[in-house]
Amino acid sequence: MPPLMLFDLDNTLVDRNRAFRSWALAFLSQRSLPPADLDWLVTLDCGGYLDRQILMHAACERYGLGDCVEVLLKEYRQTLTGLIELPASHRAALADARAAGWTIGIVSNGATAHQLAKIERTGLADLVDGWVISEEAGYAKPDPRIFRLAARRCGAAGTPDWSADAWMVGDHAPADIVGARVCGLRSVWLDHGRPWPETDYYPTLTAGTLPDAVRLILAATGALVPPRTPGTGQHPAPPYAPLRAPNASEHCFSVNFAGVQRGCTNATSGHRH
Repeated sequence: MPPLMLFDLDNTLVDRNRAFRSWALAFLSQRSLPPADLDWLVTLDCGGYLDRQILMHAACERYGLGDCVEVLLKEYRQTLTGLIELPASHRAALADARAAGWTIGIVSNGATAHQLAKIERTGLADLVDGWVISEEAGYAKPDPRIFRLAARRCGAAGTPDWSADAWMVGDHAPADIVGARVCGLRSVWLDHGRPWPETDYYPTLTAGTLPDAVRLILAATGALVPPRTPGTGQHPAPPYAPLRAPNASEHCFSVNFAGVQRGCTNATSGHRH
């Protein structure tokens, strides 16, 4: 069975924070509000983890807006989805993984309609084998069940040891890296220039960008990417390249479950919006 590469959606496959900044600039400009308040909105956003109702209520209170919060929320969701893009380098990285014989899936925490709209708008629906979104699944990362469901939907959970040939790539430690660990997957954390925030658990590998993460996984597993066919930009279909056995350093850490959800408590739900 081909190996499995699972990806988080927001700030992993797509740059959700960049889209939010674009929305925030338009929000301020359309209402003749101070452009310098962009930093206030970005801080309040909490990388998408603050509930949108709270964000809109705070904005209405700060600026004395008479807009209905529900109207603002509808406008926000429609506008943000339209601003989400899949970078060409990410599209090429997924093509490289596919060319090396990997099955590809998405595991996302969030509202089904909102996340599915991003997957469809960016063309990701045609680039992956399957996806799962926490709202429709009924459980969210780091729950191992959402990873197993993703594997089944990708057709990659046909054997009891499917996780031995699976990796998870994501930017949020409590959801993506903990989830991979408790499900028996290897992982790549996208640091986006940040230091690793935890002491109780660690990712298998760390990368600065999604293309770097894919390259690291392919290199670590001995997978070879065939050259693209001249004039087409496409790869010929390769034979399946089996994974090497993980070395001791990849599984030498333990998880302190008492601290696992530190980054997803109080105002932050663990779901991006």
